[in-house]
Amino acid sequence: MSILVKVLSYTCTQPLSSLGYFLKKCTTSDRHSTRSDLNARSRARRSTKIRAAINPPYDLGIESAAPDESSSDVWSPAVDPLGTDFSSNAVPAAMTGKDKNCVRFGFPKGSLQKSTEELFARAGLPVKVKDRNYFPTVDDDGLSLVLFRSQEIPRYVADNVLDAGICGRDWIVENGSDVIEVAELKYSKATSNPARWVVAVPEDSPVRTAEDLEGTMIASELVNTTQRFFLDRDIHGVKVEYSWGATEVKASLPGVGAIVDITETGSSLRANKLREVATILESTTRLIANKDAWEDPIKRARIEDLALLLQGAIDGKKKVGLKMNLPTASVPELSAQLPSEKSPTVSPLLDADYCAVEVVVDEGTAKDLIPVVRRMGATGIVTYPINLSIH
Repeated sequence: MSILVKVLSYTCTQPLSSLGYFLKKCTTSDRHSTRSDLNARSRARRSTKIRAAINPPYDLGIESAAPDESSSDVWSPAVDPLGTDFSSNAVPAAMTGKDKNCVRFGFPKGSLQKSTEELFARAGLPVKVKDRNYFPTVDDDGLSLVLFRSQEIPRYVADNVLDAGICGRDWIVENGSDVIEVAELKYSKATSNPARWVVAVPEDSPVRTAEDLEGTMIASELVNTTQRFFLDRDIHGVKVEYSWGATEVKASLPGVGAIVDITETGSSLRANKLREVATILESTTRLIANKDAWEDPIKRARIEDLALLLQGAIDGKKKVGLKMNLPTASVPELSAQLPSEKSPTVSPLLDADYCAVEVVVDEGTAKDLIPVVRRMGATGIVTYPINLSIH
C-alpha cells in the first residue's frame, strides 16, 4: 500500500495531532520493507551466479534455468543492490575443459578444509581461499581447485566432473563410488587417528549390543552404510532415517533407538551423555582420482606428484632435524643409538677433534636423544621442524 493511501485512511479515523508520528512510522516501515526485498533478490542472484559458474559444461545435479539476457533482472555487478562483486568467482579454464592437461581437483569444504589447507601449505602449495569464492587458488599451474563438501567429492570424481580430490573413505563407501584410491593420507580435523562411525545410545539406555536395536529407528547421516551394517548381521526391522545434523540430540528423542555419528576422540559423545554400542566403519582421508584421469599420463603424473608431496608433509610433521657439534670419536657411539636406516650427516670442522653432525629423527626420539649426545660431549645442539620428509 502506498504512503498516500495509508495517510488518507488514517486521517479519516484518527486525530490530525498524531499524523506526524504516523508518517514517520510509515516511511521507516517502507524503507525496511524495500531493503528486505532488495536483500532477498540479491541473495537469489548470488545463488544463480554460483550455480551458473559451476554447472557448465558439467551437470552437478542442480536444476537452474539460464537467465534471460534481455531482462533487467539479470545479475550484473552494476545492478546488484548491495554492490557485491562476483568477478572473483570466474570459473578457471580447467573447470570449463579449456585446459585439457590441468587437473580439476575437489578441495574439501567444511570440517576438513582448515587441516587440508595447512597440509598443502606444509607441502609447499599454499592455498588461498577468498570469502564467497568456490575456486581457491594454489601456486601450481597444473592444478585447479574447486570447493565441494567431502560427501560430494567421490561422486563427482567417479562421474568425471572432477579429475581428483580429497575426501574421507566413509563417503567413498557410502556413495559406492568407483574411483582410484591414490593415497591414504592419515590426517583429519583434529588428529591423525582414523575417524569412526559408531552406533551410540544414551548412557541410561538398556541397549547393550547392535542386536538389541532390532525393530527400532536410527538417525544417521551415513544411511546406506548403516543399513548394510545391520543387514550383514541379520538384524531386521531397523528403520534408518537421514539426519541433517545435530545427530547427538536425537538419541534421547522418543521413538529413536540409537544414532550413528562420527567421532575422533569420543569427547562429543561423552559431552552429550552418549555411550558407544558398536563401530560400523573406520575412515581415513584419501586422495582419489577417476579412471580417465589416471589413464592420462600427464594428469596421472601430476596427481602422483601431489600425493608424494602431501604424504611427505604428513610424515614431516612427526619429525625434527637435530644438529650439533660432536667429538669425532663419539660419532660411532651416536650411530649405534639411531635406527639402522638413520645414518647421520657428518661434516668436518676446523677443529679436527670435533665434527658437525645432522640427523632427522622422530619428534619423540629427539627428546630422548638430546641428553644422550650431551653426555657424549655434544655442543651447539639445535632442533628444527621438518616440513617434508620423503623416504
